[in-house]
Amino acid sequence: MSENFPDAELEAYLDETLDPDRSNEIEQALQADEELLQRLTRINERRNAGVHTLGEIWRRNQIGVPSPEMLGNYLLGVTTAEESDYIDFRMTKLKCPFTIAMYDDLVRQQDENEKQSTTSRRDKIFQSSANLLKEPQE
Repeated sequence: MSENFPDAELEAYLDETLDPDRSNEIEQALQADEELLQRLTRINERRNAGVHTLGEIWRRNQIGVPSPEMLGNYLLGVTTAEESDYIDFRMTKLKCPFTIAMYDDLVRQQDENEKQSTTSRRDKIFQSSANLLKEPQE
């Protein structure tokens, strides 16, 4: 059962950057598989000794995570097909928590901006027409 989890996934598990469902699978397997627990311990000891893998360096430094500008363009639908495919891959296949969090933040900001814009427009219309709604003076 230990072989079902590559070292890269165990490292991501230790960094708490693994997909929650997959993290749950590892936690359940750790309870029943002593060999898996020993592998995880060796990985953690290696990391604590200062020895890092290339994949771990990429994950820790978030290399490959799209920039906020690229994700903003993705939301606006103005990215190239390759950029869109890359972002889709990071969010759906890799389930990159950094990419997903940044995307969710941008969506939330966009929603807030749209609400503020609508409210501001409504207020301007009301202010400009407020004099027109007054009752005529006799």
